[in-house]
Amino acid sequence: MDQAILDGDPPVAVLLRRSARARRLSLRVSRLDGRVTLSLPPRASERAALAFLHEKESWIRANLADVPQDRVAALGVAIPFLGQDRIVVAGTGRAARAEGDVLVVPSAAHMVGVRLEAFLKLQAKTRLRAASDKYAQALGTDYGRLTIRDTRSRWGSCTSDGNLMYSWRLVMAPAPVLDYVAAHEVAHRLEMNHSNRFWAHVERVCPEYATHRDWLRTEGQGLHAWRFKD
Repeated sequence: MDQAILDGDPPVAVLLRRSARARRLSLRVSRLDGRVTLSLPPRASERAALAFLHEKESWIRANLADVPQDRVAALGVAIPFLGQDRIVVAGTGRAARAEGDVLVVPSAAHMVGVRLEAFLKLQAKTRLRAASDKYAQALGTDYGRLTIRDTRSRWGSCTSDGNLMYSWRLVMAPAPVLDYVAAHEVAHRLEMNHSNRFWAHVERVCPEYATHRDWLRTEGQGLHAWRFKD
């Protein structure tokens, strides 16, 4: 994989990736991290690729402008928890905790992000397990292991043997959105596809699923902008 640089202010690095499946030059700007990728057919010349990039420069920069900027968790900053912004304040104790409309973190400044992430991960796993149990019972099914990760490409997944995986960042979304993702993944225990039958199962236990799915499509990328470690 090669790289090209679009000069300008600022310069833009573009990954050049040849693909046997590509039939034409195509651009992608990641909404998660701002990475720009140009896919090339096997026989496309780099001269043609560079000409294409310069032709599409305005489009690339416009899309980069829409990528959420990184936000750093720190004392005094408001971060989302269950869909509501909570101010991070210093406090006593060993672990971060929610108290009313604030998140209390033991006051060692260099540990604030680490302790907040640990708190969010624990809350996510607890709430997602409870939601998964609820929907498994409602749908008359079960599941295997439940794990949480910091995934970029999906909010959850269900393997063929029934193991569930979720992004811990869901705990920053409104609680009904977190619940919807649990309903979605548990419904895959009945249908390992996105057929009409699958969506009927989801709707049966989560009637407003479309609203929550749309929230993730429009607002979810902002959850990935938060940074808790250097």
